[in-house]
Amino acid sequence: MQLLRRIFKTAGCLILCLNSVSSIAEAPNSQCFGTTSQGKLKHGVILPKKGDNFVVFSELAWHLGRTYVHSKVAEVVLSAYQQLATQSADKKFMYAETGWIKGGKFSPHKTHQNGLSVDFMVPVVDKKGNSAYLPITVKNKLGYNIEFDAAGKFEQYTIDFNVLALHLKVLNETAKSLGFGISRVFFDPKLQKKLFATEQGDYLKANIKFNTKQAWVRHDEHYHVDFDLPCESL
Repeated sequence: MQLLRRIFKTAGCLILCLNSVSSIAEAPNSQCFGTTSQGKLKHGVILPKKGDNFVVFSELAWHLGRTYVHSKVAEVVLSAYQQLATQSADKKFMYAETGWIKGGKFSPHKTHQNGLSVDFMVPVVDKKGNSAYLPITVKNKLGYNIEFDAAGKFEQYTIDFNVLALHLKVLNETAKSLGFGISRVFFDPKLQKKLFATEQGDYLKANIKFNTKQAWVRHDEHYHVDFDLPCESL
């Protein structure tokens, strides 16, 4: 298993080098085409593995090039984390898969094709009430197979709905300040009730579109965010 991980890591590093994207700041502006479910991306940028208050869900996925987004989306994601580091300094955040550098089909996802989609793992607290990261293992499919109950609990972890709501609000406000916003959020409809019951709930209902029916996967351990940047036709 360790040898396999090293092979994947090396292959991923070679892919990143060949794509010649050394940093978000140095990369040219991205251009998206088509839709999230049928699209592509030009000059995609890779999100950093970690920051003061966030980490990627899997370094292996990062090295394999599965965390590329549109440059404007990257700007929003990172700016939001910076704001949250001030507003909620003790909270930990984790992002998950986004897409390929050139977009296109991104198995097993049905979307994530034009650089405008980001999966965020739900922020949680442990049994002591401290902010924590979800346990990411191969056995739980890198977190995507974690199942929360109707109360938002999984083993010793409980979804921090207040922080989740604040994160979405900050993401939307940051995107709006740059001339766009969030087009939709996918999150388990049953758990949305707890999200809308938070201090930011009224803002979310008034400003962000959520799925009203159950998606093909539950979206309880993560929330899928699509941004609404205009894209060229395919």
